[in-house]
This record gives sequence, structure tokens and C-alpha cells, in this order.
Amino acid sequence: MNKKSNCDYCVNYEYDEEYECYTCVVNLDQDEMYSYMQNHFRECPYFRMGDEYKIVQKQN
Repeated sequence: MNKKSNCDYCVNYEYDEEYECYTCVVNLDQDEMYSYMQNHFRECPYFRMGDEYKIVQKQN
């Protein structure tokens, strides 16, 4: 994954209470996982900027 896509700001990067760490929740197929592990992505194709304020507004 390229440094251009900062996972900390992605809506797909969520805290996993079972493992007590943040993880990406995108389910990659076998080919996508291989490309990811080989660093073939210029930037993460699944990166979506998260907006915490919109999320909080939906919860109210």
C-alpha cells in the first residue's frame, strides 16, 4: 500500500475488539490479496475518506 492513502482516515479501517487493534474490513479475494502483499497497488483502491462528524450525526 502506498503512503498516499493513510489508513487512519479510511472508513474501512475499524477497531477489532477481539484482536485489540485496527484492521481493514475490506474482504480481498485471492488475487487482490496477492497484489496487496506484493505491493503492486500504487495506492489503496478501497480507500475512502472517513468523516467522523457525519458518522456522529447519524448516531444521534
